[in-house]
Amino acid sequence: MSERTQQTGPEQSPATKSGRRLAAQLAAKKAADRRRKRNAVISSLAAVAVAAVLIGVFVTIGGGDDKPENQADATPSATVPAPDEPAAPPAPQLPADADPALKTKPTVKPGTGELKKLAVTPLIKGTGPAVKKGQNITTNYVGVFYKDGKEFDSSWTSGQPATFPIGVGQVIPGWDQGLVGVTVGSRVQLDIPGELAYGNDAAKAGGRPTGPLRFVVDVIAAQ
Repeated sequence: MSERTQQTGPEQSPATKSGRRLAAQLAAKKAADRRRKRNAVISSLAAVAVAAVLIGVFVTIGGGDDKPENQADATPSATVPAPDEPAAPPAPQLPADADPALKTKPTVKPGTGELKKLAVTPLIKGTGPAVKKGQNITTNYVGVFYKDGKEFDSSWTSGQPATFPIGVGQVIPGWDQGLVGVTVGSRVQLDIPGELAYGNDAAKAGGRPTGPLRFVVDVIAAQ
């Protein structure tokens, strides 16, 4: 082979070298394009994931903020009236000028001797109006057996005063007779013989306390 042929062979051709450089440049450009596209897809997916997380956080926070401010203080659902029922009035509070002793459960001792008739003993004199027959009165009370002082019932245990009509046969006769005329804000002791309470026969009392009973009653309100 001649010297000229060796200098101008395919391996030494300028056109061939330019083609290789161009092909290399195109390959590099394509590789760069692929990397840019791949990075763009990854960035898009990351942005979607972040947005989803933020939306979830906002929904969670927003759900909590939708509640009324006083919902935490709402009454438990078991005691909330149905939509077609009127809301129960709030439990009456002690009169503003009531004796502070009415805030504390009294200690009730047993009676002495034989109890033959109803006895009403004022312990604290209230300054409110006198209870009238047919009114609804609200009371705190403690009930014990007259002979031994053993407690059988108390509104203080449940923490809920008792409200009921007075003087119309809705409670035992000893209460109907003993609480009418008592002034609001008073604490009275009622010593009630069995016949004005639940009777003296346990077989007929249906599980209620029998015999003479002693109650200490606080009259909180009357209306």
